[in-house]
Amino acid sequence: MIRWLDLGKVNERFRTEIDARIKGVLDSGWYLQGKENESFCEHFAMFCGTKHALGVANGLEALALIIRAYGFGVGDEIIVPANTFIASILAISQNGCTPVLVEPDPATYCIDPARIEAAITPHTKAIMVVHLYGQATPMQQVEEVAQRHGLKVIEDAAQAHGAMYRGKRVGNLGDAAAFSFYPGKNLGAMGDAGGITTNDTALYEKVKALANYGSDYKYHHIYKGTNSRLDELQAAVLDVRLSHLDADNTRRREVAHYYRQNITNPLISLPEVYDEEAHVWHVFAVRCKQRDNLQQYLKNHGIETNIHYPTPPHKQGAYSEWATRSYPITEQIHREVLSLPISPVLTDDEVQEVISALNMWKCTEFLA
Repeated sequence: MIRWLDLGKVNERFRTEIDARIKGVLDSGWYLQGKENESFCEHFAMFCGTKHALGVANGLEALALIIRAYGFGVGDEIIVPANTFIASILAISQNGCTPVLVEPDPATYCIDPARIEAAITPHTKAIMVVHLYGQATPMQQVEEVAQRHGLKVIEDAAQAHGAMYRGKRVGNLGDAAAFSFYPGKNLGAMGDAGGITTNDTALYEKVKALANYGSDYKYHHIYKGTNSRLDELQAAVLDVRLSHLDADNTRRREVAHYYRQNITNPLISLPEVYDEEAHVWHVFAVRCKQRDNLQQYLKNHGIETNIHYPTPPHKQGAYSEWATRSYPITEQIHREVLSLPISPVLTDDEVQEVISALNMWKCTEFLA
C-alpha cells in the first residue's frame, strides 16, 4: 500500500535528534514554558521573518486567541473563505463574531480577492485568508482592500509552513498568523500543537497572557484568559523538524512537479500554481467529476488517498442555520477534490506507480 502520508517514516529520519531532545526535556524536569519553548519560538519567528512567535495548544486556539486579543466579538464580522476546514470558521464563532463566507478562486483554491469588497459591511473587522493546501494566498489585492477599509488581515497558515509570497513567508503577510502543528502538517509535532506569529508587540503580549490564564506574570491575572500552551516535548520535536522543513518542502515540490508533468489523464484536473515558491504542497489536490469512483479504483490498486474536504462548512450540522445557502464554486470543489499521496518520504518509484495508475484509469471502471 502506498500511504497518503506515512508519519512513522517521516519522523524516523530524525529519530536520533528527536530522542536526544526528548531525553533532555525528561532530564530537566521542566515540561512547560521552558528552554525548548524559547528555542523553538525564537527559531520559528526567525524562519517566518517576524518579531514574535508564540507556541499554543493547537491551530484552532491560535486563531481564536488572535481574534480575542483584537477584541472582536458579538456583532463583528470576519470575512473567511467558504471552502476551508471548519476550524477557520469555528474560531470566529467561538468569539461571538459572525463569519462571512466568500467563494474561492477556483485556480488557487484560496479566497477570491475580487469578491471580498462586496462582502464588506460597516460591521466587518477583519479578513481571514487561508493558505489552503499549502499555497500562499495572493495577498496584494487582499491587503489593498483591507487598507481601504481599515481591516485587520489574519492568516490561517495551518497548511502552508514555509510558503513564500513575493519574498516573504506566510506568517509574515498579514497582521497576525495562526499555525497548526498537527502531526500531519509539513511542520508537525507528535500531538496537538499550534503557534502564532506577528510583528505587533502589543498583540503578542496580549495573546501570550490570554493563553496563560490571562496572566502577565505568575499569579497576576489581567485578562479572563484560558490555558493554551505548547508543552516542552512538542516544542523540542518541532525545533528539530523546523531545521529540516525547507528540505522537506523542496522534496514535496519535486513530487508535485513530477505529478503535474506526467499525469495526463484528461478526466483528471491538476492543481494550478502561480509561483513555485508560493506552494509547499501540504496537499496535492486533483479534481475529478467521478471522484468517488477514482478513489475506489486507486484503493483497489494499493494507493491510499484522502479528501480535503468531503463536506463544506456551510453544509455541516454545526452550521445548520446556513443549510439553505449556496456557494456553487465551493460545493463543486468539495464534490470533486481528491488528495494524492505526497510527502518528503514518498519514493520516486511510488510516485511513478501513482501516475501510472491514474493514467490508466477510465471513468467506466467500477471496481469492487
